[in-house]
Amino acid sequence: MELKVYDDFQIEWQLVKNSREKLRREVVKKFLSEPCGYWKDGVKHVTRFKYFVEKLEDGRRVFLLRPTYLNKGIDFQVWVEKYDCFNDQRPSHKDIFNDLIKKKAENSRGFGRLMELIGEVWNCKEPDSILLYSDRTAFRTGMPVEMLLKVLKWLFIEQDVTYWNYDGRMMLKMAIDEYS
Repeated sequence: MELKVYDDFQIEWQLVKNSREKLRREVVKKFLSEPCGYWKDGVKHVTRFKYFVEKLEDGRRVFLLRPTYLNKGIDFQVWVEKYDCFNDQRPSHKDIFNDLIKKKAENSRGFGRLMELIGEVWNCKEPDSILLYSDRTAFRTGMPVEMLLKVLKWLFIEQDVTYWNYDGRMMLKMAIDEYS
């Protein structure tokens, strides 16, 4: 009978680069440095990783989980600590789209500015530096703008890694633009 033992690693990691190629390269290099899973005495040892990559103003963190269970290889999932106030959760693309619909209905003028901020993140600018010099458009609905931008940073990177021979982050950006 096969048993599984999970070797869990938690890693604090910051990644600041100014192009999708540099971001993709650093992510791949980081993941390639992970220790491999292995067999020992008939027991499968699986290595799992949680990379804490962003800190939110309220103290929660955005983190990456590896490996994923839908895609094999170098893919990852983007999660937020206590996203639903009680548990960690992985905001999906659908969650992002629904959030944008609610924000647009609530404040169309502020939504235009939010779309500009998303465009800057798409262009590989750091969410913290963008928010430093911008008016923080407040929305009562959905996730805080800071969280949205930091999650999108990593969803864009995930798309760049998964689809690096194609358009990477462009597919997600085009879907987001449909809501503007």
